[in-house]
Amino acid sequence: MAAPRVGVVGYGTIGRRVAEAVSLQSDMHLEGVVKTRPDYAAIQAAMRGIDIYVPGGGEAERFEANGIRVRGTIGDLLERVDVVVDATPAGVGSKYKGLYSRYGVRQVYQGGEPPEVAKVSFSSLCNYGEAVGADSVRVVSCNTTGLLRLICTLDRALGVRRVWAFIVRRAADPGEYKKGPINSIVLDPPKTPSHHARDAKTVLRDVDVETAAVVVPTTLMHVHYVRLKLSREASLGEVMEALSEAPRIVLLPGRAGIKSTAQLVEAARFSRPRADIPELIVFEESISVRGDEVSLIQAVHQESIVVPENIDAIRAVTGLEASAERSIALTDETLRIGRKHFFL
Repeated sequence: MAAPRVGVVGYGTIGRRVAEAVSLQSDMHLEGVVKTRPDYAAIQAAMRGIDIYVPGGGEAERFEANGIRVRGTIGDLLERVDVVVDATPAGVGSKYKGLYSRYGVRQVYQGGEPPEVAKVSFSSLCNYGEAVGADSVRVVSCNTTGLLRLICTLDRALGVRRVWAFIVRRAADPGEYKKGPINSIVLDPPKTPSHHARDAKTVLRDVDVETAAVVVPTTLMHVHYVRLKLSREASLGEVMEALSEAPRIVLLPGRAGIKSTAQLVEAARFSRPRADIPELIVFEESISVRGDEVSLIQAVHQESIVVPENIDAIRAVTGLEASAERSIALTDETLRIGRKHFFL
């Protein structure tokens, strides 16, 4: 099968990472990206030799005036690609869906879009097979991706009946300066469940999931306190073994001396591009097992955790790879994800 040609619409926090990740795969080709503004990200894309497209003809003049060559409009890009990854701000992807469909391209959306935008809500470790050959999938949000990695891993090994999660959310990504300083802890929302439970149930329909969330004034990572009721009693050793053998999950040992998201990001700065942490980080010393209940604390790097899922989604919708295990292994090796590549 020929390498699918991929277009990325939206070149922000997620889009830039997905575009780079696509370019690192030997079985797919990055055709270009769509940008709305001729800012520093556009300049950097041009410097890397990435073809830049704009939403309409009017924007091209502004790019050219800033010395950035434009290859064409979004329509020109869609004529050249087999699959489009929509990484636009929440709600924009739904507006573009009709355009993508008219050009007959496969579609990968992000978790900011409503579930109805795609045929399948997607998590690589949970339901890869459902997405194979689908014309559209939605990679669930960063927090939901983290929760699903944990839930599906323990469900396969031990069975999971119910999940309770308390989510401490970062207020904004580092580059979102307009949101400004926040001197508050905001209930998000001030009722349960938060949207994360509904999102998780679009993938795991048979597991009872309840979540609550608050937003705190940080830009680094999210933190979850998760409690799971298993289908049977289990030992700490069984839980540890399941988590340690799962892809894209890293058990963080106490000997590392890391007790905060700030320390995690600081450690990643010296070993990872952009200090990205696409793995789900589980604090090993936080794991507690009492009969059929497991509780633990985990951390989610919102800027990068969904990137490998986007790459897997491309393989699934294009029919490039029918095996979740093979796609996950290839993605993780090319992006250097997992324990053997971790900075500890």
